[in-house]
Amino acid sequence: MNIKIIVVGKLKEKYLKQGIAEYAKRLSKFCKFKIVEVADEKAPEKLSEAEMIKVKEIEGERILSKVKDKEYVYALAILGQERSSEGLAQEIQSLGTYGHSDITFIIGGSLGLSEAVLKRADTEISFGRFTLPHQLMRLVLTEQIYRSFMINAGSPYHK
Repeated sequence: MNIKIIVVGKLKEKYLKQGIAEYAKRLSKFCKFKIVEVADEKAPEKLSEAEMIKVKEIEGERILSKVKDKEYVYALAILGQERSSEGLAQEIQSLGTYGHSDITFIIGGSLGLSEAVLKRADTEISFGRFTLPHQLMRLVLTEQIYRSFMINAGSPYHK
């Protein structure tokens, strides 16, 4: 199984890099895991609605250039469907069983995801109504993917 996370922007915080690296190492027992960064579009602090849409469209084009046709895509969106850890684990297992061995998760930039990215997604997933920094979301998502594999392996990691 191949798991990819596409993210907007560079990760600067050392402690987040270390946490992600630890879970990536653990995931290597279960899948090929990688994170693909695309450049964020520089924008002034105050943007009009049209300017916000334009920034998301530019970032969206960069994201979509990294998505292959065969990939099953989860878009992280605050209004997406919430899942339990067990529910995500079951989905990942089912996808692998039914021929979707390439799974991609997309984390947008600070303004969110473009309509084109949301349309390309096979499903939208939410980690709740909280607003979290997209850099922190990388760590949270990586841990949840690892947790999914541990649940599916019957490990006591998930309690």
